[in-house]
Amino acid sequence: MPSVFEFKAQGKPSQYTAIDQAIRTGQFIRNKCLRLWMDRKATSRNDLYKHCKVLAYEFPFANNLNSTARQAMSERTWASISRFYDNCKKKVPGKKGYPKFKQNSRSVEYKQSGWKLSPNRKQITFTDKIGIGKLKLKGTWDLHFYQLKQIKRVRLIKRADGYYVQFLIDTELTQKVEATGHNVGLDVGLKEFYTDSEGHTEPNPRFYRKSEKRCSDQYSEFSYWYCGAHRNPAHRAKRYGSLHSPCSANGRFSLYRGWRKSISASRVIERRIPRDSSGGVSM
Repeated sequence: MPSVFEFKAQGKPSQYTAIDQAIRTGQFIRNKCLRLWMDRKATSRNDLYKHCKVLAYEFPFANNLNSTARQAMSERTWASISRFYDNCKKKVPGKKGYPKFKQNSRSVEYKQSGWKLSPNRKQITFTDKIGIGKLKLKGTWDLHFYQLKQIKRVRLIKRADGYYVQFLIDTELTQKVEATGHNVGLDVGLKEFYTDSEGHTEPNPRFYRKSEKRCSDQYSEFSYWYCGAHRNPAHRAKRYGSLHSPCSANGRFSLYRGWRKSISASRVIERRIPRDSSGGVSM
């Protein structure tokens, strides 16, 4: 299974504007491909590939985006269409997931062209006509261990706290774990993160509770600017979102560390979910 390595992208405001333009262009191509399918003029993935070439000729801004990035957006469109067909064939109960138009895309994906890594693997240059240019990569992953041909995809992602670059690398991360013959049971709770059968407890970090006051103040300020006379809440919403991103990231990393510690020390793990007096799962 391929591995995903993520870096924080550092650049100039003009480069961030170019990334936004690339994301909007990818969203435009995806919606155009979906409209072609809705009009019953596309019945396969190859039809969407051909339509991407047509769009590049008709719209100059679409031609500025790399051809493989345009193909990647058409592949996303066909993935949603094929998933809808599969759900209909399997007669999945409820809604079948009819494809919808994208309103707020947050990523654009390049294949094995349109970008170039620096010799020290700390910078990446996007060579298409969008004008992104060279971005610095801030992270702890070392890309020197992998060949350039192993990098299958490069994805630009926009989040509340900045822009990120993801590398999809065709490699297997294997970790040798010796069998200890020791079994342990875990009881996931609210007061404590988990308690094992040997009495060891892991405290609940409560990242959101610690920053709840700041998030509440920022949301009040955002509501005032959004509902008041000043109709420019974009920067307020960005500050509000930037407070939630570290909380969610710290929660994921804490979860990974806790489970990895338990898995490496035991052979079999039994997880118990806390339930209330009525038998339901307590939230």
